[in-house]
Amino acid sequence: MVEKLSDNEREQLLEPLLKGNSGWTLTSGRDAISKKFLFADFNQAFSFMTAVALRAEKMNHHPEWFNVYNQVHVTLSTHDCQGLSLHDIDLAVFIDKTDASRTD
Repeated sequence: MVEKLSDNEREQLLEPLLKGNSGWTLTSGRDAISKKFLFADFNQAFSFMTAVALRAEKMNHHPEWFNVYNQVHVTLSTHDCQGLSLHDIDLAVFIDKTDASRTD
């Protein structure tokens, strides 16, 4: 069973994702984080989503997301524990690395 982040894990792992210009924010009304990504065009957005989807499938942890042309909105939360877990942190870090590696 996947467990929700502990208070210590929230302080150590979640807070760094929420600080600065990372773009991750707490989702109103639920224990989740979200981030919006903007790309040059649909091809870049879809390539990003493909890379994230392949990783998510390996993790058996899938994001909630929405795509319109060059925009991708990602929300992470673990349904098994009805809140944030280490899976969400790991996937958020991967998503940020994937976004940072793109060339515009």
